Amino acid sequence: MYNWCHGPNCHKSHTLDRVRGGKGNKVLRTRKIRENNWNKDTVWSHFCSQGCWTDFMNEHWSRAIALGPRTECLETPIEDPKKVTRETSYGYTYTNTEIVEKQVDNNGPNGIG
Repeated sequence: MYNWCHGPNCHKSHTLDRVRGGKGNKVLRTRKIRENNWNKDTVWSHFCSQGCWTDFMNEHWSRAIALGPRTECLETPIEDPKKVTRETSYGYTYTNTEIVEKQVDNNGPNGIG
């Protein structure tokens, strides 16, 4: 199965693989994208490059956000952060802050699952 790139400017990029038509009647055409196991169910089944995806999102971001507006912040419960000192195999010592997510039981009386 093939899809045409949805980038709004894909047909304006000056690359040889986009040139189509006979002598004296040349056009730049949007790239055709073959759907495969690598790009199936991802944006890359409909966009030929990061540039085309970015152009599309810059043009349509407000409508995309309107599909699923966020009216509240999201939060992830965590344990109290701990400072942990470690030593490398070369004898270098460094300190990190370790953050561990709490395990949440969603099967309780108010649970989702």
